[in-house]
Amino acid sequence: VQLVESGGGLAQAGGSLRLSCAASGRTFSSNAMGWLRQAPGKGREFVAGIRWNDGRTYYADSVKGRFTISRDNAKNTVYLQMSSLKPEDTAVYYCALGPLTIATEQGVSSWGQGTQVTVSS
Repeated sequence: VQLVESGGGLAQAGGSLRLSCAASGRTFSSNAMGWLRQAPGKGREFVAGIRWNDGRTYYADSVKGRFTISRDNAKNTVYLQMSSLKPEDTAVYYCALGPLTIATEQGVSSWGQGTQVTVSS
């Protein structure tokens, strides 16, 4: 399985950015896809996830109401629309794929290379 991320970059507080992650390879055994992030000096934390079979979404409390995850089944691609960005959203964002859930690192079977998101105040 290969996960290729795009998007990210620099935004001002209150602004928006969109991340994309395209999956290829043997993805048929994986039902969960989404994003985790790692801020400088901190561990990796869950951000948002979506299930391929029914489209159910789940979010970390810190991003609820500001971030929206969606999928395009035909393209095997997941998107993360980030709005009302805050400086504390600054982190490397990793696309993740797993058989059941990616809410914890233990549930992740494949990782993207990571993309930097920086939010200035």
